[in-house]
Amino acid sequence: MAQIVSLSKRRGFIFQSSEIYGGLNGCWDYGPLGVELLNNIKQAWWQSMTFRDDIEGLDASILMHPKVWEASGHVENFTDPMVDCKECKARFRADQIDESKCGSNAYKGRKASKCRDEGKFTEARQFNLMFKTFIGAVESEDAVVYLRPETAQGIFVNFNNVKDSTRQKLPFGIAQIGKAFRNEINTKNFLYRTREFEQMEMQYFVKQGIDTEKYEYWKQNRLNWWINYGIRKERLQFVPHPQSKLAHYAKDAVDIEFDFPFGWGEIEGIHNRSDFDLSQHVKFSGKKLEYYDDETKERYIPYVIETSAGASRGFMAFLCNAYDEDEAPTALGKVEKRTVLRFHPKLAPIKCAVFPLVNKDGLQEVSHGIKDDLQSSFNVFYDESGAVGRRYRRQDECGTPYCVTVDYDTLKDNTVTIRDRDSMKQERIHKDLIKKYILEKLF
Repeated sequence: MAQIVSLSKRRGFIFQSSEIYGGLNGCWDYGPLGVELLNNIKQAWWQSMTFRDDIEGLDASILMHPKVWEASGHVENFTDPMVDCKECKARFRADQIDESKCGSNAYKGRKASKCRDEGKFTEARQFNLMFKTFIGAVESEDAVVYLRPETAQGIFVNFNNVKDSTRQKLPFGIAQIGKAFRNEINTKNFLYRTREFEQMEMQYFVKQGIDTEKYEYWKQNRLNWWINYGIRKERLQFVPHPQSKLAHYAKDAVDIEFDFPFGWGEIEGIHNRSDFDLSQHVKFSGKKLEYYDDETKERYIPYVIETSAGASRGFMAFLCNAYDEDEAPTALGKVEKRTVLRFHPKLAPIKCAVFPLVNKDGLQEVSHGIKDDLQSSFNVFYDESGAVGRRYRRQDECGTPYCVTVDYDTLKDNTVTIRDRDSMKQERIHKDLIKKYILEKLF
């Protein structure tokens, strides 16, 4: 994990938020390569959801009427048990004591479970994870609003709006990508548990009776999505929620977990939410959120099958899955250690890098022409600094799937060397065929 974090900063994937001021715990900035990877992940998810007839897109506001969170149960139930260490004053989730350490110099490295056994912890108290703020000029209880802790509620309160404006028939879904905020007591494991993150959620509305069938369909659909974009099958698993531990809204639930360097962790949840959400908003708003079936003449509140993936956690999973070390030959006939990110080509932040072999004799001009032509179709990087082997290594660490080198033969016959990131094999192709070659690999 330390090697991945180091690479993330060195190559511009992830930076600590407000680093020059010492950082802000649980918040991260996506650098030049990071924002490209994140956008590619979100775009791949968005296309998989909305490039079909039965799912519509939405982008709901982060700030919502506070009654939304009363109806959803977040005001009352979205809490974690919190305890304080009386010695070092550090705070912990009471249900994660065994894996936590106390933080003062005197207690540094000491297991928090030992302090619990010695009676050095306060009694557990419930801590609401929602960030609270005020809307308008006066900070009063009447002006309280919350930063949303999930994107799903924005979909539920817009059920009628989307249904009526698109004339969708059940079953249909509403998809959304957006920021969510949780005031976590303890953040940990890099991007895995943070206070600001992005979700990719889809709520699929169905008639009661086919909800189990659709639940099973979306379980397999979502697992296949991760595999199709390069996550190794052996690093994924389904973990069902036992009936005794289901969320208050759920009829059934399962997590898709990824094998991170620190262990298995959830990257997506698939839930059968029954009709809880729409029923609650009917109760609290007094508005009808129902579906009228023209054929059967029935009116009913739909059940909801939810797929909720973390864009931020997905980013981390793709990064960990792609990280690899192997050996590469050098120009002197030796081998050296190589660090490479084996991203699926569609997700790679940079699709192609273009190098002039040397910086003279017109090779730079030809290289710039190739780069400009390719850049109209995908993200391209130009590099003329250092030996070609060094340039290859830098692009391997960025996850760039293809590198094009312009040499003296290019001036004679218009061919270039194109090199594959994963196999390191090289072949000569005509420079006018580079775009076609890469696009065929991407799509």
